[in-house]
Amino acid sequence: MPPQSASDQDIDRLASGLAACLPALARALERHVDQHYPHPKPSDAQLTLLRYVETNSGTTVREAARAVRMKPNNVSALVTQLTEQELLERRQDPADRRIAHLHLTPAAQRRLGEVKQLMGDRAAQILRTMTDGELDALGSALGSLQSLTERLHTSH
Repeated sequence: MPPQSASDQDIDRLASGLAACLPALARALERHVDQHYPHPKPSDAQLTLLRYVETNSGTTVREAARAVRMKPNNVSALVTQLTEQELLERRQDPADRRIAHLHLTPAAQRRLGEVKQLMGDRAAQILRTMTDGELDALGSALGSLQSLTERLHTSH
C-alpha cells in the first residue's frame, strides 16, 4: 500500500462522500434508462452478468460467479434466464463437454449498446450544464475513480 499523505479524517470524509454520491449517480442514470429503454429491462443481476460477459467473452459460469461475487448456482440460473431470452448463449468447451463458455448474442450486444448510449447521452447532457472548472475537476478525477473501482473489485 502506498504511503498516505492525507489524514485519516480527510480519507473518511472522502470515502463517505463517494459512498453517498456514486450510487446516487448510478441510480439517476438507471432511472433515465428505465424511462427511455424500449425493451424489457433485465434485472440488476442479469445486467451485471451481461456486462461481465461483454468484457470477458467466453467466460465460464464459475469464472463469472467469482468475478461478479455471486454464487455459481445463482449465476447458472441467470444464464438459463438470459439464454431463454436469447441474450446469452452457452457454447460447449470442445475439450471438456461439461464446461460451457458464455457469449452475448447479437441482440444482447445491441441492447447493451443502447443502454450505454442512453447513459452516455444523459451524462453528456448534464455535463454540458457544468462550469469549465467542474469539468476539469471531473476529468482529473476520472483516472482515480477508475483506479478506485478496480481496487474495489479486486480487494476482498
